[in-house]
Amino acid sequence: MSLKLTEWDDDVPIEPEEEYQAFLQTLRFTQDFAFFFVRSSPAESEKLITQVTEEIRDKNIDVIKLDRDIDNLYAKIDKLPNKDNINILFISGLENSLYKYEETKTLAGWNSRETHHYSWKDVPPILININQQRERFRDSFKICFVFLLPQFAIKYFIHRAPDFFDWRSGVADFPLDLNTLEQESNRIIQEGSYEKYMDLTPEETNKKIIEITEIIEHDQINDNQKAKLFFELGLLQGIKQYYQTSICSFDKALEFKPEYHEAWNNRGISLFNLGRYEEAIASYDKALEFKPEDDQAWYNRGISLDDLGRYEEAIASYDKALEFKPDDHQAWYNRGNSLKNLGRYEEAIASYDKALEFKPDLHEAWYNRGISLKNLGRYEEAIASYDQALEFKPDDHQAWYNRGNSLKNLGRYEEAIASYDKALEFKPDLHEAWYNRGISLKNLGRYEEAIASYDQALEFKPDDDQAWNNRGISLFNLGRNEEAIASYDKALEFKPDYHQAWYNRGNSLKNLGRYEEAIASYDKALEFKPDLHEAWYNRGISLFNLGRYEEAIASYDKALEFKPDYHQAWYNRGNSLSNLGRYEEAIASYDQALEFKPDDHQVWNNRGNSLDDLGRYEEAIASYDKALEFKPDYHQAWNNKACIYALQSKIELAIENLQTAINLHPDQYREMAKTDSDFDGIREDERFQVLIYRTQMDADERG
Repeated sequence: MSLKLTEWDDDVPIEPEEEYQAFLQTLRFTQDFAFFFVRSSPAESEKLITQVTEEIRDKNIDVIKLDRDIDNLYAKIDKLPNKDNINILFISGLENSLYKYEETKTLAGWNSRETHHYSWKDVPPILININQQRERFRDSFKICFVFLLPQFAIKYFIHRAPDFFDWRSGVADFPLDLNTLEQESNRIIQEGSYEKYMDLTPEETNKKIIEITEIIEHDQINDNQKAKLFFELGLLQGIKQYYQTSICSFDKALEFKPEYHEAWNNRGISLFNLGRYEEAIASYDKALEFKPEDDQAWYNRGISLDDLGRYEEAIASYDKALEFKPDDHQAWYNRGNSLKNLGRYEEAIASYDKALEFKPDLHEAWYNRGISLKNLGRYEEAIASYDQALEFKPDDHQAWYNRGNSLKNLGRYEEAIASYDKALEFKPDLHEAWYNRGISLKNLGRYEEAIASYDQALEFKPDDDQAWNNRGISLFNLGRNEEAIASYDKALEFKPDYHQAWYNRGNSLKNLGRYEEAIASYDKALEFKPDLHEAWYNRGISLFNLGRYEEAIASYDKALEFKPDYHQAWYNRGNSLSNLGRYEEAIASYDQALEFKPDDHQVWNNRGNSLDDLGRYEEAIASYDKALEFKPDYHQAWNNKACIYALQSKIELAIENLQTAINLHPDQYREMAKTDSDFDGIREDERFQVLIYRTQMDADERG
């Protein structure tokens, strides 16, 4: 017998009994080596083996049942102890070697069409082996081989082992009878569930897909069964992440049963997984048209709205899901996420609490609850929430990371570092954790370690402008200004409008005495942030250091425009006015500084200097006394008082104050007193000369 494949492949009807008798007759007359391929289901294969064994009693018949994948069929047969006595050998289960190959194709990145529609790129190992050893089969075995295969496996032979398939072979077709077909359909439908399918191995999933596909091809199945089978097929394809193919299956299910709300819902899920959120929502809406109380469809609709950023609508959808299923922890959880995204943190926390009421170990809810508490500035509570998340998922690097952020915000830097270290234990490339770890180390004054942490962050994210900027700050704090500038330049390479980096760069240039460049850097900072009062202030300092006092005053005025209580700006403005000889204005500026910081000893001292320059000695002394009230060891104020008393010829007071200044800074004020013109009026006084002589002798003795 040599039946043509087209007899079943083109769906030409053949009477089963006629097919069987022809097949039986062929087996009876085959005396030597031969191949036959029989298309049949596992159930039909078992029946066929039993029938043939009963009807052909004059031949030795054996069976190989392959229940797992193999690569070498020849070796399997060659090991049979009775191989020389076998006339007919039935081989079933060869398809198991193809199920695994189906999964291999998936893992190799083949799309669903290539996987299931025979757009071949490769050959399964079992077929390679058979192709290579076909002559050995003929020469070694005087056996009539009968391969019992499902349709998909025969197609493998046709497309990937055509020489073997056509070589001395025949094909017979034994489809399921109507009764068995209905039984198999009902079994698949009744046994099928998403949860069960999720537990299948990849090979088992492929087997199930092929099993359903082959049953669907039979015209005898009624529309309701076809709808349900296409639905099951869509579920399996979705699990395999063949989302476009699964949509086609759900569409076929809906073609046979338009009101099939589960199909509409799962069609929406596949569209969602493809990122086609608007279409997914439309599909969920169809599910709800046929079943308005479908909480899953309401829930899934909310998820799609969430991903579109339509949070208010998403919340409304979750509310509908919860109306029909009040204990749905996932709906409460995602509702909380939508509220969080809207900045409604108190409501979000309440929603997370409901989720946790129904599922106390939902670590994601504890985590996002912590995020909401952090956003409200309730850091202690946030930490407690992260701790709960970590109790249920100890390796949650994001929970460790955000726990660290809350500790950092509380100034508990050592604990924050320990938390970041845990985050990095589970995710070593988490650049944000390395970065914030660096911030905490910087805040502890551990600048070298901070730099090392920033370097790690930059290893994983070289374009992290903030890490480059803060690395520069730590270098600045170590006095390594040239390196700091290089770091700020890297930050600006990635973010040219980064005003903070321009500002910090200016500070390093100022510290190096490169005042013109510093001013240019401050100007860039102010180009991007005109109200950056610190930049206006430090620009003024640089102008002051260049002797450009009028421009410095203008810069301080801009700083004070944006921060009127900036006492340092008032102070340095006073210094510039003093250097211009505008002492009255300088005093007014110092007074403004003291209004905002009454205990600033330097301001009181310089105020005294301006009063001194105006000849208002008593007021000047009162100002110096205020400086000494807040800093009793402030040697400059003691010396300034001595100068005024000397000018007033108050010798005892002059010597008393000068003695205190010299005691605090012996070399500086002894030498100054020798030449300072303020002491000319008392220089010949014996008491003055004794003071200078005695302090000189003390210095010589100290050696």
